[in-house]
Amino acid sequence: MSYLIAVVALIGALSLVGLVLTLGVVRRLREHTKLLDGLYEAIDLMGGPSGPGGGPAVGDVAGDFEATTVDGSPLTRDLLPDGTVVAFLSPDCRGCHEKLPGFASWAAGQDRSRVLAVVDNRSGDPADMVSALKPVAQVIVDSAVSNAFGVHSFPTFLQVTAGGRLLAVAPEISRLPAGSPA
Repeated sequence: MSYLIAVVALIGALSLVGLVLTLGVVRRLREHTKLLDGLYEAIDLMGGPSGPGGGPAVGDVAGDFEATTVDGSPLTRDLLPDGTVVAFLSPDCRGCHEKLPGFASWAAGQDRSRVLAVVDNRSGDPADMVSALKPVAQVIVDSAVSNAFGVHSFPTFLQVTAGGRLLAVAPEISRLPAGSPA
């Protein structure tokens, strides 16, 4: 009987230690989340993740491009309406696939003419992304558009003026200014 009590006490002690360690990990994760949020804010204040090869920055003007949406409509930098949100995604990007449902949900509440999804076609099959975004955004499958905006990392979200000047650059849609309501 004392053997059984010792086993129960040992299991209880181990459970308590596991609980304390789990609480410590949760606390540490919360601290790291605050640090990452501060880093994102610092990047936003600097105008985006710019630097050598770092990508577009607030105030940059996109290069000229000519593309056709998957619906067959022509699109150029000069045809972008003021306040357009442009999402750059890649089929082989795990983060893009993780953020795709949230972006599609956000885009569903926006004016479709002011939401552009650029799916880079250098690698992977874009079909899943295109089918998820086509009902809620203009979709272009063309890496040349990514190059025109200077985007090298995915996902990247931008907001632009008419004519292609960058108003905001962010790694997440939630970090851009409010979109254009439908």
